[in-house]
Amino acid sequence: MSTGRPEDGDAQLALAEQKVGLPPRPPLAASTAIVEYEKPVFKEDEEDLEVKLRRIIENVPVRVSNTSGSSAGSGSGDFHQYRQMRRKEQDRLARMDADYQKRKEIAEFNLRREEKIKAAEERTAKKRLKRQKKKQRKMEKKMKSSAGGEENKKEESSDDAGDSDNDEAAAQ
Repeated sequence: MSTGRPEDGDAQLALAEQKVGLPPRPPLAASTAIVEYEKPVFKEDEEDLEVKLRRIIENVPVRVSNTSGSSAGSGSGDFHQYRQMRRKEQDRLARMDADYQKRKEIAEFNLRREEKIKAAEERTAKKRLKRQKKKQRKMEKKMKSSAGGEENKKEESSDDAGDSDNDEAAAQ
């Protein structure tokens, strides 16, 4: 079934033979398009940012309220509308500043807290090490005295046994 043009199997072979790191080969079939479309490759971080940006754009409503008319001049109510919009914007900015300050204080508090916890853990570890060394020295001293004591006891018991023999011989 050779028709002179590459079949799907040949195209798959050509794609399989393509090595990683080399630029892509031009398509086997002649295309009339000036530029071939290639799907953009996103890194994970960029893709996450793209998804977040789309979600924000989709979910944030765009509100335009109390727009001025197209006729020249301003009516008697425009000043009051301006004041109301200005007050709303000032309130929004004040809330944003308060939220920022609150987040900043919480972050600083958590940072100080982590530093204090770390310092307390370091002090505790240092004291624990000191206690363990003291306990180890005490155990070594006890082991030396008990090992030395056993030798002394053996020597004393042999001396006592010898003395008792000498005492018995002297008594006879």
